Amino acid sequence: MFQKAKRRQAEFTLVALAILAAQNAQNIAYAQTSSPESAAAPAEKMATAPKLSKAQRIALAVSAGPAQITKGATISDMPGMPGMTGEQPAQLREGTNGWVCYASTREPMCLDKQWQNWAKAWMGKTEPKIEGTGIAYMLRGDNGASNTDPWAKKPTADNEWVVSPAHIMLLFEDKKMLDSYPTDPKNGGPWVMWKGTPYAHLMVPVSPTKAVTMSSK
Repeated sequence: MFQKAKRRQAEFTLVALAILAAQNAQNIAYAQTSSPESAAAPAEKMATAPKLSKAQRIALAVSAGPAQITKGATISDMPGMPGMTGEQPAQLREGTNGWVCYASTREPMCLDKQWQNWAKAWMGKTEPKIEGTGIAYMLRGDNGASNTDPWAKKPTADNEWVVSPAHIMLLFEDKKMLDSYPTDPKNGGPWVMWKGTPYAHLMVPVSPTKAVTMSSK
C-alpha cells in the first residue's frame, strides 16, 4: 500500500508539473519569437551570438523555467558562454528559493536542489545521492543527447540520439518509480532517459518530440 501511495503521489506531481508548464506556454512562445539580439532568442541561435550583456544572460536563464520559480531563483552563467573565461560559472543574481537557472547558450535550464546534486555527480562521474523528488525545467528544449549513454557527444547509429522539445525532468529517490515508464523518446509521453545508469531520470515533454534522422553518408 505504501508503494502504491508513493506511485500515486508521483503521478500527481507529473500532472501538476505539466499543467504548470502549459500555463507558461504563452510566455515561452513570446520569448522564442523576439529579436535575435535579445537573450530570449532561440537557444540554437544564441550559440553563435556575440558576448551577451548581464541582462541578456539573465533573460536567457529565466526563459528556461516558469515565472513562479525563476523570479526567486539564483541565476548563473555556465562554462562556454560567449565571452566567458575559466571553468567556474559566474553568479549573475542571488536567489531566495533554492533553485538555480543557468544561462547556457544552447541549453538553458532551471534545477532544484536534488537536480543540482545530480548535476555535480554527473559532471564528476560519481553516483548522485538523491534524497527526494527532483524537478528540473528545460522549457526551451535541448540540442540533443543520447538516450542510452550519459557521456555521448554526438549521434551514432546505435546510441538513440534524440533532440528533446520543451520538457520537465524528474528524479526519484526510489529508482523503482521509473520501472513502469517506457524508454522510447518517441512514444508521445514521458520516457526514462539513461535507464540502468546512476543518472536515470524521467523526461516529461510538453511539446512533440522530434526524431533525428541519421545521415547515410
